[in-house]
Amino acid sequence: MVFASATTGFKQDVPEIQNAFLEDPVMVSVLERLLPSDVLKEITPDLVQISQWSMTEGAALLDRMEQDQPRLRQYDSWCRRVDELLVTESWNKQKTVAAHEGIVAIAYERKYGQYSRIYQMAKLILWATGSGLYSCPIAMTDGCARVIELIGTQEMKDEVYSRLTSRDPSKFFTSGQWMTERPGGSDVGRTETQAVWDEDKKTWSISGFKWFSSATDADVTMLLARTHDPDPSVAPGTMKDGSRGLSLYLARVRDDQGKLNGVRIHRLKDKVGTKALPTAELELDGMVGQLVGQKYRGVKNISAILNITRIHCGLNCTSTMQALLLRSKEYARRREVFGALLKEQPLHLATLANMELQYRATCQFTFYCVGLLGRTEAIDNNLPEIKDRDLPLLRLLTPILKLWSAKNAFYLSQEAMECFGGQGYMEETGIGRAMRDVLVNTIWEGTTNVLSLDLLRVMAETRGAALEIYSNTIREIMAPLKGQLEWAKSAKSLEECLVLIAIRFTAYSTSEGRKILEASARGLSLAMADVIAGALLCQHAAWSQSKANANASNVVTVAEAKVDQISAQRWCEELYRRVDHQIQNLGREERYEEDKLMLFKLAEARGTAATGTRTSVEGFVEAKL
Repeated sequence: MVFASATTGFKQDVPEIQNAFLEDPVMVSVLERLLPSDVLKEITPDLVQISQWSMTEGAALLDRMEQDQPRLRQYDSWCRRVDELLVTESWNKQKTVAAHEGIVAIAYERKYGQYSRIYQMAKLILWATGSGLYSCPIAMTDGCARVIELIGTQEMKDEVYSRLTSRDPSKFFTSGQWMTERPGGSDVGRTETQAVWDEDKKTWSISGFKWFSSATDADVTMLLARTHDPDPSVAPGTMKDGSRGLSLYLARVRDDQGKLNGVRIHRLKDKVGTKALPTAELELDGMVGQLVGQKYRGVKNISAILNITRIHCGLNCTSTMQALLLRSKEYARRREVFGALLKEQPLHLATLANMELQYRATCQFTFYCVGLLGRTEAIDNNLPEIKDRDLPLLRLLTPILKLWSAKNAFYLSQEAMECFGGQGYMEETGIGRAMRDVLVNTIWEGTTNVLSLDLLRVMAETRGAALEIYSNTIREIMAPLKGQLEWAKSAKSLEECLVLIAIRFTAYSTSEGRKILEASARGLSLAMADVIAGALLCQHAAWSQSKANANASNVVTVAEAKVDQISAQRWCEELYRRVDHQIQNLGREERYEEDKLMLFKLAEARGTAATGTRTSVEGFVEAKL
């Protein structure tokens, strides 16, 4: 045997994905079930094309964006403040591609009615693999467009909305979303930014400090500010406290000469991931803006943005999971260890299967929410099925989808890194970057705990009606499978889980049980996501089986039906045990007091005992003895 050198010896075949759309049977199958056949046939070439772009040109742009990250040039050579944000040509190219491909426009052209959203989001999942973090400004652009469409003035629609939804790169606008401030991230009620009416200019003058603003190079932005009452009969500077004093504003980031509109870029943020995305601390001083909707309705008016951006988070997670899973499976086909390929190794096979199951469940839940969004946008909202079911269900599910998919995606990214062993830990493979970038989804638009409390808020606002809608929806999904022997165990598991969830909400939805309910909120959110994902997996498997029955000679169709059935049944067989742990064990009445004792009370008692003694060290010893 010849000894190895830098140029001789073993070299591993590179696991390459040519086209995610063509190589991932899961998303194609979901689209086939959700879309009319003529729509799917018409959009398929576009989905194939964008996936091909992501694997080639997009991948090259992504690498360059990561290597040459945004920079801030605050002063010129003559000590003049310029606040020039320097981004790469690759970053700007992504904006051109997003416009040309209609990544936002597809949803608002509504060529396919309620199915336009499914088309848009499917394309976005495939595009995101090569667009990297440009999916972030696209999410905020989408949310801004929807708010203006719903409550914007005609002037806003003519001058801004038309550009947010344009396919012309020379006209296309992106939007920022400046909500986060130092006193509170998700707690927007502590907002310090203020808006004062300028009677002479007939505009609002906005001043304050925004601690975290993604896509700082956006053309326009939506932002919250505490509104000074413009009524001349009221004392100047009169404002309402808390979130009830906030209004929503739209502002150009730069004026017609390209100068920043009352904005100073204080500094760029040094983040764990999302390095290619320009994110900054901004000082606003007299930023000219326009009121969006009614005064003091800011928090309510951003709800349309949150529905969309949270779904975008789910899509980003789905995209990352798809890409990493495909690569992990391809590597398993090529990597040989201990005399066998990884795909033949039982433990590695079990690991990949669990990753596959998480991806399948996430894909189903994500597209279900996308379908709901499309229905609420394209169908008359006064119809009972939209007003009384789809709208409240969408409001309930979007925070759940966002927190659950973020957890799933980060878990899968960790597993994917392990699947590649030491090579997975190397920056060149891009897996580390994907892990760091996907982690932002657990933070942006609300942490897991904040979103879990949002779930409780929805329940309180609807007086429990949201839970009834949720439970009825799952029962409706499972109704066609009732009586079918192969689905009896899955149906029973789902029904038992619904009972567990209902008991937890009912038993502790009182002032006395509020602390216990809050302690259970994370488990409840994860459980509700697991349960609806299970129902959707069953629904898809039943559809897949009916397709196989009609095409019994098609080997691929029959195999797909079998895989879909295995996936759904495997998900549901462990569901009750998982949900029981999430809800019951994490929300016991005595656990709340135990948690306080374990985390804080003991330390406080030790500190109190040591206070006033001879020295801190002697006091500590004395307290211990």
